[in-house]
Amino acid sequence: MMQKLAIGSDHAGFELKEKVRELLQRQGYEVRDFGANSAESADYPDFAHPVASAVEKSEFDLGILICGSANGVAMTANKHQGIRAAICWNEELASLSRQHNNANILCLPARFIDVSLAEKIVDRFLHSSFEGGRHERRVNKISC
Repeated sequence: MMQKLAIGSDHAGFELKEKVRELLQRQGYEVRDFGANSAESADYPDFAHPVASAVEKSEFDLGILICGSANGVAMTANKHQGIRAAICWNEELASLSRQHNNANILCLPARFIDVSLAEKIVDRFLHSSFEGGRHERRVNKISC
């Protein structure tokens, strides 16, 4: 089980981030919240870059980013070398992102999923692992 998680969101993802963070802390994960700290308008790169940097530097095992559609945080995080941020809106995508793509940041679309589904997606992401094999060759071709 991964122990150290980085989490962040913009204003659109703030409520969901708070619920996910609380759940993870109750489950015994060490979680660092990179913001946002309220539902007031905020720019997603201000939170996605610090989460991605922390995962990139191996200060955290995995990251979770949340915004309205998950597109903005995913695009931002994926600018970082070694980051593989995956947008997941169901449990199967969360598993496959880890198993086949070795995703290290989960991106959740707060405007399209509810808390219950988000918790299931997070659980599946955290409890799936990279299969390697033919997938490793493909993942190695991602970096520029």
